[in-house]
Amino acid sequence: MLCTGVSSGTFFCSTSFSSRDELDIACLKNLDSSLHAMPNLEQIHALIKHYGPTVYLHPDEIYLPSSVPWFFMNGALLYKDGKNNGGVNDGEYWLDLPNKDDANRTNVKCGNIESAELYVHVKPSLGGTFTDIAMWIFCPFNGPATLKIGLLSFDLNKVGENVGDWEHYTLRVSNFSGELWSVYFSEHSGGEWVDACKLEFIKGNKSIVYASRNGHASFPHPGCYLQGSTKLGVGVRNDCARSKYYVDSSSKYEFVAVEYLGEEVVAEPAWLQYMRGWGPTIIYNGRSEVERIINHLPSFMRFSVESLIELFPTDLYGEAGPTGPKEKDNWLGDERW
Repeated sequence: MLCTGVSSGTFFCSTSFSSRDELDIACLKNLDSSLHAMPNLEQIHALIKHYGPTVYLHPDEIYLPSSVPWFFMNGALLYKDGKNNGGVNDGEYWLDLPNKDDANRTNVKCGNIESAELYVHVKPSLGGTFTDIAMWIFCPFNGPATLKIGLLSFDLNKVGENVGDWEHYTLRVSNFSGELWSVYFSEHSGGEWVDACKLEFIKGNKSIVYASRNGHASFPHPGCYLQGSTKLGVGVRNDCARSKYYVDSSSKYEFVAVEYLGEEVVAEPAWLQYMRGWGPTIIYNGRSEVERIINHLPSFMRFSVESLIELFPTDLYGEAGPTGPKEKDNWLGDERW
């Protein structure tokens, strides 16, 4: 018998199987009643304690993560536009920092790493042959972007900022061997899978996740990752490095959803059901920022405003308030590829 997991499903081959035989292989049926290979709650705890990565923030990071309860207890506000209610992201409601005249606003912006924890969503993957352990981290604020043009870098004043930043990474563990197979690193609107053999590890089998400065995108190694045109050396910097700021997900985590075990085993927290924006919609005046940068460039490096703007990610100049984990496109089904 051979079972092989691929992105589109799982296949079964046998020399003795006939059409009259009952096929009872969890990895093929992919039904709730047949997920026999999936770990129970005690086994999930063991996997997280064994493989749970340490998330390192950049040494110059100002906007640190916090727990969700800390965010609310320290003054986060719910705003509304209209009178509609409902459990969908209809744009009628959004969360925001305390009012500008509130002395606690800056404190909330900067987070509270002592309270920070990883929010864990566990689900079957590739037909139940693997377990995906998605670990979500929350930051009250996402800082402004840093642009790289050739060898020069420019810190922006506002562009790239947003309230309520959700990022995640996902551990993929084999249900047949219990081995860590790979880790998915979310990076802004995309991400990448990295095989376990290519990861950095500490304390045995615990990998490292590097969160980029201000943006908090996750990467497998330290360095500067460019979001834009690598050929021209123009784009948004994602700087990653170890520091004294870190969160150990193997000990600081909370289950928020393990649907295949049932709601009576893991009850979803109330905040997970909030489907609207965790921050207001923001549109930035990117042109004025870019013009300021161009004026500082040597003449031989001058770009037109339009050509420079085209090289940067479109979401840099504004976005709707970011939504929570349950609204992301990878909450249901397999992780992104």
